[in-house]
Amino acid sequence: MPARAKINKVALSNTVSESQQGFFPFFQYASIVGVHVVLVGFTALYLPQSTRMFGLLPVRKTDRPQSEFMEALTACSAVTAAWTLAGLCFLQVWWGTWVRKWHFEQNANGTSDEIKITRAKDNELWFAKLCEAVGFTLFATLVAHVVIILFGAPLSSHHLETGLLALTIAVLTAFIPAFVFRHPSLASDTPALVNRLNWIRLFAEFSPRNSVERIVVYPAVGTVVGAWVGAVPIPLDWDRPWQAWPLTPLYGSLAGYIIGSLAALADNFVKWLAQEQLRSVQQPSTKCKSS
Repeated sequence: MPARAKINKVALSNTVSESQQGFFPFFQYASIVGVHVVLVGFTALYLPQSTRMFGLLPVRKTDRPQSEFMEALTACSAVTAAWTLAGLCFLQVWWGTWVRKWHFEQNANGTSDEIKITRAKDNELWFAKLCEAVGFTLFATLVAHVVIILFGAPLSSHHLETGLLALTIAVLTAFIPAFVFRHPSLASDTPALVNRLNWIRLFAEFSPRNSVERIVVYPAVGTVVGAWVGAVPIPLDWDRPWQAWPLTPLYGSLAGYIIGSLAALADNFVKWLAQEQLRSVQQPSTKCKSS
């Protein structure tokens, strides 16, 4: 009897793990991503208002007066970019931790005890993977800086503003995939090769295959497109304070990130509904066969 009970326990554990493999907690994701995009918007619009706490804003003579709210955002573009970047750094670490959790749950294999052991080992490597993701983000910042200059950013001036914009774009695009999937490397072993191929599939072919990959890819693409579109108003002869470099690409990248996050939510919702419908259709047929 004890041996049979042990066998049944192992079988039940295997059944649970098999049913959970590929599981994605959509409702938890929907609530967390809602909070995330709201906090990104708050960081972009209200965190730069903190400049008022450290002194008066510079008085500018202009024939186009602005509200106090806009004045705080446009008084010094470098300060606005720095405040926004500081808030995003904390937000992306928090958001990346959630995405890593969902990625682990979606790819977990084995019995319940084996999954717990693997999760504990993965949690022990959290800080090491965070440092690796930060290092890759700094490398992506250099790449983004060069690309931004090639696309027409000031070369002989506004170095701080351009650097802050490049770092913001790197935080929004490179940090999360590096933190979740690990950064691509030039190593010749099989895991490194598979990881490079996954990065090529995601960011060159734009072919995400599951919910977590859509969560990572859509906002990254939205950030790049938003930054590019955001640069359009700068050369226009409107003489507006908000046309100062790099405010429009900065806020364009943030808007693109939010739109990409919401697009991933909508796409995941549609696919989740389809999976639930398919599961509800399959369950009655399974019961009929068993009876």
